Amino acid sequence: MATSDAASTRARPDGRLASNIVHFARTLRTAGLRVGPGQVLRAIEAVEAAGLRKRDDFYWTLHSVFVNRRDQREIFDQAFHVYWRNPRLLEKMMEMLLPSIGVPASADDQKQLSRRLQDALQPGKGETPEPENDEPPEVEVEATFTVSDREVLQTRDFEQMSQAEIDEALRAIARLRLPVPMRRTRRHRVSRRGARIDLRASLRRALRAEGMIELRRKQPRLRPPPLVILCDISGSMSRYSRMFLHFMHAITNDRDRVYCFTFGTRLNNISRALRNKDVDVALQKASAQVEDWSGGTRIGQTLHEFNNKWSRRVLGQGAVVLLITDGLDREGAAGLTEEMERLHKSCARLVWLNPLLRYGGYEPKSQGNKAMLPHVDEFRPVHNLESLAGLIAALGGPAGPGTDRKLAGWQTELRKE
Repeated sequence: MATSDAASTRARPDGRLASNIVHFARTLRTAGLRVGPGQVLRAIEAVEAAGLRKRDDFYWTLHSVFVNRRDQREIFDQAFHVYWRNPRLLEKMMEMLLPSIGVPASADDQKQLSRRLQDALQPGKGETPEPENDEPPEVEVEATFTVSDREVLQTRDFEQMSQAEIDEALRAIARLRLPVPMRRTRRHRVSRRGARIDLRASLRRALRAEGMIELRRKQPRLRPPPLVILCDISGSMSRYSRMFLHFMHAITNDRDRVYCFTFGTRLNNISRALRNKDVDVALQKASAQVEDWSGGTRIGQTLHEFNNKWSRRVLGQGAVVLLITDGLDREGAAGLTEEMERLHKSCARLVWLNPLLRYGGYEPKSQGNKAMLPHVDEFRPVHNLESLAGLIAALGGPAGPGTDRKLAGWQTELRKE
């Protein structure tokens, strides 16, 4: 009797549950998770071994097989609760074969559902870079007859992209090159037309028995300045963090002396992880190193740690700092003014990249924004490919006092306060 009860609670690979696990894995793969046939077989075996006595056991069994990185947890969680909500699993499997399905039941769930998961649960969506059916008619006509798909992708917000558009955007980010101007260093190199005479090389040359002394010359060596990227990975920035990590990986493998940090509630140096040529391996190592993904934000505390531990190591020879954050600090900007001022004085150029600047009516009303704005050289939006291209073009030129008159006005008002 005990044997029959135990067998009834086990999942059978040749039953309906195995078929639904296969379709569930297909949904995750369409949503962007790297799920292969081997993982599907391991998931069926794991469910067979763990049993189905509790829903939580079933959830964590599939989670342990399909989720490999922290940024995949949200997609898996939403997909699990949407897919396995219907108790009639066979009918649920048949619904996925229809042109469209009704998920979730309530309007609130539909608003909170990830864009990638919505595309995955609708067959045919997200597989090709064609315009989506739910776009407004006027936008569809404009994309078809006046601009190309690539131009539409340049201006589309990262938060509004489908999975196919995200994949295309990641390929475009991988091709980005950062033309940072070369800077003069204290070291010299041999040059035939150098302005200074290299006495040491000239004396070595004079030791040769050739009769004449040939003066050697040298000139200052040029080298790109260090580039330091501080990226916010808190919950309010989670929809943009993935794109920024790909951007950081592309720059790290394009030039030397690039130092990448992530911060939320603590500071993490992921420079070494991003040096791997394979972007998937690099992001997997970086994700394993970061423990506060999609958590809170302590900008003042993390900048204090950076200024005390890393500033003297990486902010030499005219370093450029890219600070990527929305400026929302859960600690009320405690100590943020002093740390921003110190960071600004330690580097040659401080550029603040804020996704919230994409809104035309943006105003620095939060305490974190008010504390940070007076101490930046440039304030730029970073929410789509066009903004990244503008950033690269700006970094290729000389540093300016600010991005526009609006920034100068904000800084003047905040300094008066």
